[in-house]
Amino acid sequence: MSTPTRSHGQKSIRASAQPRDLMGEVNVRPDAWQASVVTLFPEAFPGVLGHSLTGTALKRGLWSLTTTDLRRYGIGKHRKVDDTPAGGGAGLVLRPDVVAAALHDARGPGPMIYLSPRGRPFDQAMARTLAAGPGVTLLCGRFEGVDQRVLDYFDMAEVSLGDFVLTGGEIAAQALLDATVRLIPGVIGNAASTEEESFSDGLLEHPQFTKPAEWLGHAIPEVLTSGDHGKVNAWRRAQSEALTRDRRPDLWAKHTNGT
Repeated sequence: MSTPTRSHGQKSIRASAQPRDLMGEVNVRPDAWQASVVTLFPEAFPGVLGHSLTGTALKRGLWSLTTTDLRRYGIGKHRKVDDTPAGGGAGLVLRPDVVAAALHDARGPGPMIYLSPRGRPFDQAMARTLAAGPGVTLLCGRFEGVDQRVLDYFDMAEVSLGDFVLTGGEIAAQALLDATVRLIPGVIGNAASTEEESFSDGLLEHPQFTKPAEWLGHAIPEVLTSGDHGKVNAWRRAQSEALTRDRRPDLWAKHTNGT
C-alpha cells in the first residue's frame, strides 16, 4: 500500500495520494518541528493553522505538517474503519487493525497522542514540553472512540482539551498544534510576548489596553501611561493575581502552593 499522506508547507519528501497546493518539492529543514496527524478528515488540515503566524511559520519551514487519511486503511470494498462495541452499547469504535496500520505509516518523531475527553488536561506546560521536542504524532478519534488495544500497543498518551465532548479530535488537534507551534523559536518575533501571557508563570494574563487613550468615557489606567516601568510591572502583576484568584481558584491554589 502506498503511504496515503499529505504534506503541508515546506515538507514534501514522499509521494502523496492527494496533493495539495501547499505542497512543494523542497527538502525538509533538518531542525523543523514535525507534526503528523491521523484523521478521517485530512481535508480539515491545515485549517486555521495555515493562517497568521502558524501559517507563515509553516511556509517558512519552521515546522511541518503531514496528514494521514485513516479511511484509506479501511477494510473491504467500503474501507470500513469501525465496528460495534464489544459487550454491546451504542455507537461504533475505531478498529485496532485499521488504526495501527495508519499509525505505523504516520508515526513521526516525538510522543504519540490520542485526543480524548478522558485524557490528561492539555495545558501551557505540556505545550512548552512538546515545542521543545522534535515533534508529535496525533490520532484524531471519532464515534465512540478507539479500541483500547491499539492505544496500549503504541503506548499513546491521552490528552484532553477540557471537560466536554467534541464530535472528533480534529479541532482538538488544531488547538494543541496552535498552542505548541507558537512556542517554537522564530514563530513569534518577540519572544517576550509568550513570556507575559496567561499561564506562562501560572497566572492569568493582566488586562491589555491600547489607543485611543479614552474610549466612550473610559480611560486607560493612569499607571500604564506613567512611563514608570516598575509601577507598570507591579500593576500588571497585581491584576494577574487578582484575576487568577477570582476566576481560576484552581490555578491560584497551585500558584500559592508552589506546585
